[in-house]
Amino acid sequence: MSFNDLQAELAQRKTDDLYRVRRVLESAQAPQVRVDGRDYLAFCSNDYLGLANHPEVVAALKSAADRYGVGGGGPHLVTGHSLPHHQLEEALAEFTGRERAILFSTGYMANIGAVNALLDKRDAVFQDRLNHASLLDAGLLSGARFQRYLHNDPDSLDGRLAKSETRRKLVVTDGVFSMDGDIAELPALCRTAAKHQAWVMVDDAHGFGCIGRGGRGSVDHFGLGNDDVQVLVGTLGKAFGTAGAFVAGSETLIETLVQFARTYIYTTSMPPAVAAATLTSLKLLEREEWRREKLTALIGRFRDGCSQLGLELMDSPTPIQPIMVGESDRALAISAALEQQGIFISAIRPPTVAQGSARLRVTLSASHSEQQVDRLLDALEIAGR
Repeated sequence: MSFNDLQAELAQRKTDDLYRVRRVLESAQAPQVRVDGRDYLAFCSNDYLGLANHPEVVAALKSAADRYGVGGGGPHLVTGHSLPHHQLEEALAEFTGRERAILFSTGYMANIGAVNALLDKRDAVFQDRLNHASLLDAGLLSGARFQRYLHNDPDSLDGRLAKSETRRKLVVTDGVFSMDGDIAELPALCRTAAKHQAWVMVDDAHGFGCIGRGGRGSVDHFGLGNDDVQVLVGTLGKAFGTAGAFVAGSETLIETLVQFARTYIYTTSMPPAVAAATLTSLKLLEREEWRREKLTALIGRFRDGCSQLGLELMDSPTPIQPIMVGESDRALAISAALEQQGIFISAIRPPTVAQGSARLRVTLSASHSEQQVDRLLDALEIAGR
């Protein structure tokens, strides 16, 4: 059997300026990084609060590794549910104001596990057109009738829900959209779902830590509760600075996931030391409000600077600040020009985003300084020439 057809597809991807290349990070997550043997000022990490390399978080991981070892050892339902896992689930339930929370090894597994535990071919799932790939894949894999409504459009959702007569209806949306940085219109979406007796699931991977009271995310940002959003998903590898994910909700929901979520039942738990580190990260995230205040100030500084340069930004109040470019070859060229100035930002191209909407996905962190943001703006002005 030959792989010639695969080679042809790879060659075509290169021709179309869509070929992806892995870069090797040789340092810890921080504004200043070393990539492929060269030092850069980076603006493409999801470490929004600067906790991934925080000394207290690192110390908590080391201490827990000394006590619990490295590997999880087995699935949560066999030998893999360690005390730090249990303590973290309880802390996340309290943090989100939910009855219970359940840990998953990745955000992708959390989304696939939750949707597939709740739906089957008798049901329907309604997804925002710009949802993360893990949410879209979860809906397709569930076997439920799969529909996509126009981005952030409650009227579009309403029309699709009105035509559905399935057993269960689940509306699924990101809280903060990962490529555009905008926030879901949750109040209107939740009202529309309630009108049609549909559940709502929010993946707040990019909202937790950045918005809401004490970083409690987009649901809290709008003052919504358990009756509005029944399924709340969060990842721990972004603002929390560690790894893994969780689902929070009612006792009934979480016990359903324990019993039926295959990505929970049939995989080894995250290392207990990571759970212990996340407990420390959660305390820092709640306690140190200055991180969100600084992040907000940096976002404003960057947007003002881009406006003066005439750069096209998307309507985002979050750390995700995409600069719209258009064609993939131009996005790659600008990214390369920035690298020559010691600035590391990835070019985001199809199929991650739609054709003709390639962009530079700038992400800001509380660990950045005003001077570093100004340096980025200066580099963008030069690269734009």
